[in-house]
Amino acid sequence: MTTATLSEPTSSANGAGIPDAARHRVRPGVRPIHVCHVSMTLRTGGLERLLVEFGRLANRDRYLLEFVSLTDAGPPADDLRALGVRVRSLGFPKIGKTEIYRSLKTLFRERSIDIVHTHNTYPHFYGTMAAVSARVPVIVNSQHGRGCGNGWKDHLQFAIANHFADRIVGVSEDATQLCRQQNPAAASRMIRLWNGIDVGRFRFAGPAGGCTAISVGRLSSEKDFATLLRATAIVKSRVPEYRLKMVGDGAERAALESLCTELDITDVVTFLGERHDVPALLTEAGFYVASSRTEGISLTILEAMSVGLPVVTTAVGGSPEIVEEGVTGHLAPAQNPQALADAMIRMCERRGEWQAIGSAGRARVEQHFNVRTMMNGYERLYEELLESKGVHR
Repeated sequence: MTTATLSEPTSSANGAGIPDAARHRVRPGVRPIHVCHVSMTLRTGGLERLLVEFGRLANRDRYLLEFVSLTDAGPPADDLRALGVRVRSLGFPKIGKTEIYRSLKTLFRERSIDIVHTHNTYPHFYGTMAAVSARVPVIVNSQHGRGCGNGWKDHLQFAIANHFADRIVGVSEDATQLCRQQNPAAASRMIRLWNGIDVGRFRFAGPAGGCTAISVGRLSSEKDFATLLRATAIVKSRVPEYRLKMVGDGAERAALESLCTELDITDVVTFLGERHDVPALLTEAGFYVASSRTEGISLTILEAMSVGLPVVTTAVGGSPEIVEEGVTGHLAPAQNPQALADAMIRMCERRGEWQAIGSAGRARVEQHFNVRTMMNGYERLYEELLESKGVHR
């Protein structure tokens, strides 16, 4: 039987910017609450960046964290290791589903895990089944997208895992309500806890002067950049000075570049690829635009609002919970190039109001979507559930 080994903490250039004060500092002689986060992957992405924040901001006097990726790992895993956190990659699909279950069960027992915190449905099912078998006292799941998956198997796994989970957390009200609809039997144990970002890492700069939009995300189908490009062709005919910068890479890049040629907008669209200076790039734009078909809580929208950008986005998932129509930006229906273009044109016409819109956006993120507020919420939840199970440290 092939098993992966725990990765010991190592230093990493990717974690160089994370302060030493954030490392584990559990008091000697005190048994900490041991929390294991289980996710599908630890590659670059919004969920994975959020997991790094769990590692960075957890109360080190109370909690000892480790992380398990069912598949592989990338820079976020390096960032976590740089914090002194244990990280393990199981290597699915090279190992089978039975081995995933066995590996998790063994890990939870050997590490005396007190809380298993899974993220999304697939890790929820296998992590929860292993946690039940290993007699882990507390099981928490977070749903970061819209609901629990699309197929009947996803729904079945979600319902089975929910039967044993202590809490299921939706990262938006939209996601929470959809989870309740898909599994009413567990609705009483479902709560909403908004995702957040570290607002302090983003300097408020306000919008730049030019009518340049920026969009950040994987070039994949759910982000629906094709709709954004078709909207851009409409905006170009009405606002000649309009420009679009696209940050990110992915499987659809070649097709999107071809679509630009077909739409005759290669002169206004710039593909910047994957970048590590996104905060600086945001300050060079006039407003932010997103065209996703589905979202949980978009961290990139929150980041754009933190630097003071007005936002135009499709009204999907948790985005209407972030963006107040007319106050911090404009909303448009998904997969509708004309409607998205109309919203972008309205934003261009409101250029004189951009500073006020950007200030309102920053204030909204500070008030409702600060990652420290999110962390406090999860740690209060942990304490409540530990107390209900009679676990005292």
